[in-house]
Amino acid sequence: MSREEIGHVRHYYNKISVAIIELSAPLNVGEEVTVVGPKTEFTQKIGSMQVEHENITSAKSGDLVGLKVIEKVREGDRVFRLEG
Repeated sequence: MSREEIGHVRHYYNKISVAIIELSAPLNVGEEVTVVGPKTEFTQKIGSMQVEHENITSAKSGDLVGLKVIEKVREGDRVFRLEG
C-alpha cells in the first residue's frame, strides 16, 4: 500500500479531538489517511470534514479542514492518503 502526502496539522483541539489540517492535495470523506509525527502514527478513515463549521464531502489543495481524529496529533504532524 502506497501513501501520498496530502497536508500537515496546523492546530489540534484537545477537548474535542479535532485536528485542523492544511491540505496540499484534495481529500474526500471516506478516504483513509495516516498521520505521522515524532510522537504520532495512526491510520483512520475520514468520517466527516468541516470548513468554517460547515460539513463538506470534499476539499481541495490549500483548504484548512477540521477532522475528528481518533488519537492526539501535534502541530507539524504530516498527513498521508493511503492508496492501493
